[in-house]
Amino acid sequence: MKIRVLLVDDHSFIRRALRISLGDESALEIVGEAENGQLAIAQIENLKPDVVLMDIQMPVMDGVEATKQIGDRFPETKILILTVDDTEEYISQALKYGASGYILKNTPPEELSFAIQAVYRGYMHLDLNLGRKVIARIPENVEVSTTDWDKLTPREQQIVKLIATGANNEEIASQLYISTKTVKNHVTNILSQLNLRNRTQIAILVTSILNYS
Repeated sequence: MKIRVLLVDDHSFIRRALRISLGDESALEIVGEAENGQLAIAQIENLKPDVVLMDIQMPVMDGVEATKQIGDRFPETKILILTVDDTEEYISQALKYGASGYILKNTPPEELSFAIQAVYRGYMHLDLNLGRKVIARIPENVEVSTTDWDKLTPREQQIVKLIATGANNEEIASQLYISTKTVKNHVTNILSQLNLRNRTQIAILVTSILNYS
């Protein structure tokens, strides 16, 4: 089964270039296009994309606001930011609102395909330099403490650490010798306990707890 991808960018030539560059990827299917976040949201219910490839700076509704609304309304849909803008504030906001990755438009097609497949499988994907920027800002951007960490059971702490390494639910279940359903239940409780929206935020926050506490 192919990964269904929705392209969101206000420049038609960018969308066309993405269609061409990703068109030969056997694992992917481009199911639609949108020129702004508002139109993207309108299409998601019908097109049911697995991954939204999202630009940041767009008219009507930008990628950050669209990411927030998609995360609220369609939590199963993964969002990968693809932009020319490496501004730290944009990166931080996009990840805060639920993006599973953030990469730049000069990324080679084969790496872009890999990133799409990675976020579809539940991994967080960041350009190396962008990832360093995010980690550098963590102490200023997040509100978390060892008290939050202590709210979690030992098993939940194990799961959080594995999420931070990029492990998906199946891999966590295999490593801890528990069922995938049990992992999902733990992840739901972790999100509730730490007041987070998604696995990406879990990964960022656990990094801050372990590195800066």
